[in-house]
Amino acid sequence: MKTMNKIPSFTIDHERLLRGIYVSRKDEVGGETVTTFDIRMKEPNREPALHVGAIHTIEHLAATYLRNDPEWKDRIIYWGPMGCLTGNYLILRGDLASKDIVGLMRRTFRFVADYEGDIPGAAPCDCGNYLLHDLPMAKWESKKFLTEVLDNITEANLHYPEK
Repeated sequence: MKTMNKIPSFTIDHERLLRGIYVSRKDEVGGETVTTFDIRMKEPNREPALHVGAIHTIEHLAATYLRNDPEWKDRIIYWGPMGCLTGNYLILRGDLASKDIVGLMRRTFRFVADYEGDIPGAAPCDCGNYLLHDLPMAKWESKKFLTEVLDNITEANLHYPEK
């Protein structure tokens, strides 16, 4: 079997990784830089992962908010959950740093934390698993991330730990 190189996200020290906003990678696409952010809501392997229903609801609400944000909507490419259920990926057009999107993430998670009403896109015709939603837990997790991390962000929450 051919030996394969590790992808960069598997080289991050997950045992020391804090909750925060991290630049996961930058790619050139069509002559333009695209930045992938790691929006880490849980400390990997040290606290319970996000409940599947909560992260699914966060996905729907955050994607809706981001794609309608007046300042950023034209730069949003993707928002979606990590397979390990400890956070989300946000892909934006532009050569950006973590500090550049702190305000956007505060507004996004405030939107989710304060959300009332029907979850956008949570109907059988719109979603592949429309029953797998948990709005109360999505709100709780979003408020926790907002108040404990985003409202008190430090450099340690903006740069991956060195291995």
